[in-house]
Amino acid sequence: MSDLVDLDQLTQQAARLVEAARAAGADAADAVAVRSVNQVASVLKGKVEKIEHAENDDFGLRVFVGDRNATISATLGSDVEALAARAVAMARAAPPDRFAGLADHALLATSWPDIDLLDETPVSAADLAERGKAVEAAAMAVDGVTNTTGASAYWARGGMALVTSSGFSGAYESSGHGHSVAAIAGSGTGMERDWDSSSKTHLADLESAETVGTRAGDRAVRRLNPRQVATQTATVVYDPRVATSLIGALIGAISGASIARRSSFLKDRLGQQLFGPNIRITDDPLRRRGPGSRPFDGEGVGAAPLDLVEDGVLKTWLLDSATARELGLETNGRAGRGTGAPNPSSTNVLLHPGDQSPAEMIAAVGTGLYVTDFIGHGANLVTGDYSRGAAGFWIENGEIAYPVAEITVAGNLLDMFRELVPADDIEFRSAFTAPTVAIGGLTIAGR
Repeated sequence: MSDLVDLDQLTQQAARLVEAARAAGADAADAVAVRSVNQVASVLKGKVEKIEHAENDDFGLRVFVGDRNATISATLGSDVEALAARAVAMARAAPPDRFAGLADHALLATSWPDIDLLDETPVSAADLAERGKAVEAAAMAVDGVTNTTGASAYWARGGMALVTSSGFSGAYESSGHGHSVAAIAGSGTGMERDWDSSSKTHLADLESAETVGTRAGDRAVRRLNPRQVATQTATVVYDPRVATSLIGALIGAISGASIARRSSFLKDRLGQQLFGPNIRITDDPLRRRGPGSRPFDGEGVGAAPLDLVEDGVLKTWLLDSATARELGLETNGRAGRGTGAPNPSSTNVLLHPGDQSPAEMIAAVGTGLYVTDFIGHGANLVTGDYSRGAAGFWIENGEIAYPVAEITVAGNLLDMFRELVPADDIEFRSAFTAPTVAIGGLTIAGR
């Protein structure tokens, strides 16, 4: 698999694009060259439905002419000189943007650590098919599971090179491995569905297909015969896999782009107490083998861990160079980048754990809701209003009592952040990581 991505070739291609842009009259330019390889095996009822293999070779060129700029994307192998000339012509016709531009030279990374993002373990289509079959078989082996909606296994590998006319040149590779299944329990109108998955940069870190399949099956069976509950105000406990949605809402609201547009409910909250004094939330692009890790950002700025919330206080926005300039600040190396223009983005975000176990937290709640699944997107990041369809389990006398469904959880994110209490369980399963959390005073709409 070592010949799947050639970083030297990608870097040379990006450098050619920058040189062509300068020759065409650009005052400055940067270019990204990307190669990705993905393969997925889909399984249903023990049979391989399909195996898909995709390879993509793309680039993005951004050019600046005075205070005007343009971005153009194409596939590798295109006529570089012609595309660079077209990009420069587009920039000359574009409206001025006094905030756009390359990252300040002093902020560019000159070296970066090895954060172990690449696993070169060979994975064949037959391997993926067997793993997909195994994860589905494990789900079907759970007593009460009657079917699945299918299982899948995948591997991916990609490389990215960034070159700027201000002197930055860097490249890195990453890989991904995973499998998942959605199990169905019961029959007729009494069917319930749930899922599980495991995804890692390295194959050796994956949870086994048997573990993932069994957990998906158990979750589906536990949801059988759900009840509705009366509309009321109560404490809601978020399972870790749905607690991450709260992190997602925070990240969306503190994006420098949203702040610059004045379209976030947190636009005037920098430096204010949003959470309880024991809450810390960090973003770490250098986490070893992290799914969101990167050695430098999409503008070549050096990567470093960052406290987003410390002692409950909102400390910073997520900034790339353009949004930082618009806000009178300095980029904090959070420029995400595909083949288009950079945009602020997070990497590996962690809501740090508290000191209660989930069992202790549930016992302390007494009566409330334990949410394991949400339906749709219900957070308005302009107003902070929050309303989501939910399913999970009712808590009575400090214990999980019975499954519930067809309910809605509602509140306002400002109130929710203030009331949020984390448990002590942490498992790194995705780029957003959160423990079990409890939030008091939420409206639960039922029958």
